[in-house]
Amino acid sequence: MGGFLEEEMSKTVSDTSSFRLSVFLFKATLVLLLTLLFCPPSSWGADPFPRENAIVKATRKVSSAVVNISTSKVVEGGVNPFFSWEHNELFDRFFRDFFEPHTRQYVQNSLGSGVIIDSTHKYVLTNHHVIVRASKISVTLSNQQEFEARVVGTDPESDLAVLKIETDIELPALPMGRSDDLMIGETVIAIGNPFGLSHSVTTGVISALNRSVRTEHHVYHNFIQIDAPINPGNSGGPLLNINGELIGINTAIYSGAEGIGFAIPIDRAKSIVDNLIHYGKVQTAWLGLTVQDLTENLITYFHLPVSYGALITEVVTGSPAEKGELKRGDVITELGKKKVASARDYYDQLAQHTANEAIELVFYRNGKSRSIEITAESFPSELALALVFDRLGFRVEELNRTLARRYGLQEGEALVIAGIKKGSQAERIGLKQGDIVRGINDVSITSEDDLKDAIIKYRLKERITVLIQRGWTVYSVPFTM
Repeated sequence: MGGFLEEEMSKTVSDTSSFRLSVFLFKATLVLLLTLLFCPPSSWGADPFPRENAIVKATRKVSSAVVNISTSKVVEGGVNPFFSWEHNELFDRFFRDFFEPHTRQYVQNSLGSGVIIDSTHKYVLTNHHVIVRASKISVTLSNQQEFEARVVGTDPESDLAVLKIETDIELPALPMGRSDDLMIGETVIAIGNPFGLSHSVTTGVISALNRSVRTEHHVYHNFIQIDAPINPGNSGGPLLNINGELIGINTAIYSGAEGIGFAIPIDRAKSIVDNLIHYGKVQTAWLGLTVQDLTENLITYFHLPVSYGALITEVVTGSPAEKGELKRGDVITELGKKKVASARDYYDQLAQHTANEAIELVFYRNGKSRSIEITAESFPSELALALVFDRLGFRVEELNRTLARRYGLQEGEALVIAGIKKGSQAERIGLKQGDIVRGINDVSITSEDDLKDAIIKYRLKERITVLIQRGWTVYSVPFTM
């Protein structure tokens, strides 16, 4: 009997202890919940979900070096007897010599973005199309300070331009990063001035690399594609990686895109910026090679283990290629770490490099792969007229007094075709001696120096347009380069 009572008493004590423990745990839980409700963890000085992430830090790091660019330019509108004055700039200049159209002038304003890349010289990197033909350029910092800027140099082929801010005030700058190690899928940040909304930030990822983008008048190569939209006003602004490093310059050249953006890789921009600062224009790379596509017979003849490449058919004496000991019959398969599948690939890839730049080439000789690094030079101007005769098929001379009088022009105001190469494009098209060369693409031709500059500038293009005058008629004639 005594054992039974002791056992029951022990159960009662145990039940009471369990009950008290349950009450204690309930009260403790209630106190904890009330504490969390009225005193959140952030108030304790510790944030378990920090909002200052890598994107916030990167944006804060660079925002003071990002600028808004506003431009104004005087635009003429009017009608000549043949078409609108805005149809073709070269035609415009020609017809102004003979007609006095009714024109009106108005000021056109536009917005864009840029990034300060040199705090000492106050250089700003932006897009060419942001500042083209601007009569006035204003730059506004993130603190709303505004300065005037002037153009140091511009390159429509790469859509890049360098400005200089006119001030002695010390300005922040964002050093250039690198773009040769970019990864598809990595996070990127774009900052700009879309639709006038200053210092707007968008994020996304890299969707693709080495994209070629075709616009109405141009083909751009080796762009970075991102899934963050680049709208008008974003153009010229920086593309950053997650560490806030400058990896590209945004460009809104593809107007049909939705949710897609493109940027110029910063490694490409570096050499262009150097050229623009030192020369005011880009001196494209010249190696001194002429190449052609491979055929099945050539692949068999040269015992090539690959079915692609560009076959070297000529090496110019004294050229960088000759100094590098490249030879006729060598087959180039890679240029600047980019695959060369054809002759067109070779010229397109070469156009992405500038004079004085070291370029790595991979080529096959006697069936074996080799590599070499060659320092490119600028194209020798003394070879330009020979290139015109070789590729286009005509020879020119200064306009003489008789022809000038016939066309109502001044001596030295244009070039006249003095000879046609047999079997050439010029002969097949039907050009004749006495035809006048007025321009190539967007370059007006009034002297041999103009013709040299134009052919050097566009020698790596697949096609060019030559403006030819015969009598009172002007023709736009396409040529293959």
